[in-house]
Amino acid sequence: MTQRFHIVTMGCKVNQYESQALREAWRAAGLEETDDPATAHMLLVNSCAVTARAIRDLRQRVSRLVRENPKARIVLTGCAAEACRDELSDLAGVSEIVPQKQKTALLTRYAAAAASPNTTVPTEFHVTGAERARGNLVVQDGCSHNCAYCIVPRARGGPVSRPADAVIAEARRLLGSGVREIMLSGVNLRQYGPDLDPPSDFWSLLAALDAALAPEWTGRARLRLSSLDPSLLTDAGLETIAGCSLVCPHLHVSLQSASPGVLSAMRRSHYTPEQIQHFVEELSATWPRFGLGVDVIVGFPGETETDFARSEEFCRALPLTYAHVFPFSPRKGTVAAGMRDDVPPQEKKRRAAVLRGIAAEKKRTFLHAEAELDAVTVALESAGDAASTPATTARGTSETYLGCVFDQALEPALVGRLVPARPTGVRNETLIVSRITG
Repeated sequence: MTQRFHIVTMGCKVNQYESQALREAWRAAGLEETDDPATAHMLLVNSCAVTARAIRDLRQRVSRLVRENPKARIVLTGCAAEACRDELSDLAGVSEIVPQKQKTALLTRYAAAAASPNTTVPTEFHVTGAERARGNLVVQDGCSHNCAYCIVPRARGGPVSRPADAVIAEARRLLGSGVREIMLSGVNLRQYGPDLDPPSDFWSLLAALDAALAPEWTGRARLRLSSLDPSLLTDAGLETIAGCSLVCPHLHVSLQSASPGVLSAMRRSHYTPEQIQHFVEELSATWPRFGLGVDVIVGFPGETETDFARSEEFCRALPLTYAHVFPFSPRKGTVAAGMRDDVPPQEKKRRAAVLRGIAAEKKRTFLHAEAELDAVTVALESAGDAASTPATTARGTSETYLGCVFDQALEPALVGRLVPARPTGVRNETLIVSRITG
């Protein structure tokens, strides 16, 4: 009997990538994937540990899976399985906990029994396609920076980089499979390269990748950068972006705070907010219009009203198009969990609301400006269905990272492709577009 599996992925783009690698390995070996966890023989939960809420969500998800399929073998892996194994030892229904550092063993453990003699089961994570229209390519794993609030180094270990030739080869496989937007991801892209021989850095990788792919794919595919540490925003970065033809005009920066004192307490004094401001201003010469997002933590222990005012003023000055704002919550196992002088919960909530309001207003302004353009290019994620009741329309993401809704359903064969479209309006923080044909 063919063994069926179902994968639940929680957390970051790196986890999504590793789930895809497992999915491909198991399928190639003859296992069958099912969308319905109730029909699976094995349920894999690829967990996140970045916040206390992630652990609560994990517990709830596992409990639901046990109720839906009490006979299945439930395997827990990922960052929570590494960093919080003792904390999760009481999870009822879990058959096995595989720590993050042993996750690659899952590539062969369940595939080997099902594989035919001629099947080669990979022993390292790599992908050839994507479950979503926009693909994900992990170029770096791990981090050694040890920010005061972050448990990731404990969960994933130190930085490990993939050589440029391996990254380029995987990008070609993704493009060959039909993917037309690839996000370059990593746990900390700032730490890409020093462990390679010869040493490299993220901007050198991007330049090499763009040079290798541009002759065939310019105008037909694109690269998107995932979250960047502000210390990466250098003149070398500006020069690299200016020389690339495939990179989406979109930047996401892990700001966290604009207060030097708070950044120091977070163990993030390796950059200044002024670096970000300078980079953004200079970048406009290459990208006259671009999406800009930031991550911000409010209410970090010791953050005063003056500290918060710095972050508020900085966010008002940036040409933001969105922001991810997180009220600080202590994460067991981190330095910040033992810090005193905590900001009251209601004040954290207020500060988060202020920054979210600023970002929302800036996003509305940007949306209406984009709606005046003659054309945008949409990575189509759903074709919609004109025959359904009610009818649904096609959806996707623009080059500047805006959600787009078409005014009609499109051909399913276009999903994953880059579709030229004409903006016609704005609705519910989404760009309304019409396909350009001919």
